Amino acid sequence: MLKLGYKLCSEEHRPADLVGFAVRAEQAGFEFAMISDHYHPWTDRQGQSPFVWTVLGAVAHATRRLRVGTAVTCPTMRIHPAVVAQAAATTAALLPDRFLLGVGTGENLNEHVVGVRWPPYAVRAEMLEEAVAILRRLWAGDLVSHRGRHFTVENARLYTRPDAPPPILVAAGGPESAALAGRIGDGFVGTSPERATLAAFEEAGGRGKPRYGELTACWAEDEGQARRQARERWPIAGMGGALNSELPLPAHFEQTARLVREEDVAESVVCGPDPERHLAGLRAFAEAGYDHVFVHQIGPDQEGFFRFYEQRILPRLGDLGAAPTRRAA
Repeated sequence: MLKLGYKLCSEEHRPADLVGFAVRAEQAGFEFAMISDHYHPWTDRQGQSPFVWTVLGAVAHATRRLRVGTAVTCPTMRIHPAVVAQAAATTAALLPDRFLLGVGTGENLNEHVVGVRWPPYAVRAEMLEEAVAILRRLWAGDLVSHRGRHFTVENARLYTRPDAPPPILVAAGGPESAALAGRIGDGFVGTSPERATLAAFEEAGGRGKPRYGELTACWAEDEGQARRQARERWPIAGMGGALNSELPLPAHFEQTARLVREEDVAESVVCGPDPERHLAGLRAFAEAGYDHVFVHQIGPDQEGFFRFYEQRILPRLGDLGAAPTRRAA
């Protein structure tokens, strides 16, 4: 059966609230949670962006069963992969068998802050592949010296490590990045139920590996209210193309958001209180081949969302049918 997770949205919530939502997600019956790793929110209106590794430490001690992952960390520019390796190893030690490291090529929005040039995708993909290889070597306990095309590591060894390294999930949005994910990752993270993208992942080495999809929703008691809130708080759902990876400042997303209509956002966000629409959104991911889906609830009313999913959605997951059998992450 499809495994259902919850999105801890760092761009919208303060750190203590994120910890509380993780506890509530565990109580409600969600099996896992994925937390965003940003330096900036997408827009000023979203208003938050805490340091993910601090929040994860608190979540580790507040939960008992919930599996937790990053969706996703960029281990190449803002933070050197040797430091990400240590942060993830410590988090995995705090969350034994409960931590997943999701990685991706990043966004200019978050990575430019350390004064580095924002490179084209081909270079970022090379950097990610090299970074993942460094993570794996350090997690093995080796004394690592590495002089590669993009990174240098000098006599580094991790002394605090989990009993087993965490799975690395690689984010992708199209066939090219999906092929990279299949080649270097232990699993896949996507935001759209596109069969072609998953096919590219599978053909490049992803067969049998878990696939995590993110469904964006805005539950409210009234559909009109939900649509307005989705447009106000998450206009990036209506922005297409390469804007999300290329724009450098929340102010630029605010400017672009003026062109986004409510109906543009509602095309990709499940809005309102109809359980059939939420189930249909989940079903689309399951039918595309995803075996895990985590739901991002836009806006401040997280408790209303939890009650709705606890009572109307989680008991009906079996209605979606079994996703294709995958190896558990």
